[in-house]
Amino acid sequence: MSSRKREALSGVLDKAAAYCAARKIEPEVLAGTRLFPNMFALARQVQLSSDFAKNGASRLAGIDPPKFEDTETTIDALKDRIARTIAYVKSIDPKQIDASAGRDVVFPQGPNKMKTPAENFLFNVCLPNFYFHATTAYAILRQSGVEIGKRDYLGSIPDLSPA
Repeated sequence: MSSRKREALSGVLDKAAAYCAARKIEPEVLAGTRLFPNMFALARQVQLSSDFAKNGASRLAGIDPPKFEDTETTIDALKDRIARTIAYVKSIDPKQIDASAGRDVVFPQGPNKMKTPAENFLFNVCLPNFYFHATTAYAILRQSGVEIGKRDYLGSIPDLSPA
């Protein structure tokens, strides 16, 4: 899961914090905002995006993922969680993840334990869930009036230059 996307999510949260400050909105209000009553709030979307990044990388590397308590209620606390996630994922040796090719990954899904080949786990569990929750966090902020656009969502694109 791209650290670039996690950094972009942190940048979007910077704009959300500025939005709250300019309009005298308590950050907890925005962190508790949801797209629809039966959907998770912004804070939970960021937490889940973080979890799919760190837990996915851990399981692919064959190590137990760290537990991050889901206690964040402010934009700053969510940004800290993203920073901890980035630091943790960067600490994993890429060779450990590469070694997962061809082996099964066991992971929890609700009360059950599931098993699937590592490639399937990455492409059909981790990445879609990571992007779903990051995109939903972005959508919550956008519908709340935070002035963000596609460039904010995408973040910087490496190796991009005029042709």
